[in-house]
Amino acid sequence: MFARIAYPMLPQLRRHPQYLMLHGMLALGTSMATVYGLRVAVKEPEITWNHHTNLEPWNEYANKQYKFLSAGRDYSAGCPAPKY
Repeated sequence: MFARIAYPMLPQLRRHPQYLMLHGMLALGTSMATVYGLRVAVKEPEITWNHHTNLEPWNEYANKQYKFLSAGRDYSAGCPAPKY
């Protein structure tokens, strides 16, 4: 399948080798965007995949520092979020 799609590009790449860099950068950008999207879907607390076992997933981060660098806020004292 891939050979059938990539075969028309091979003669073009032989005539114009500068297109190789263009295709490489396009593949790199696409792969980086895909990896970032997967990282956000797996690691961020705003996205939950299991609603049945954890009905309030935002409470997992009540006593954790969420930001990498927070200027002027000390999270060791407790969570600043209101308790409902």
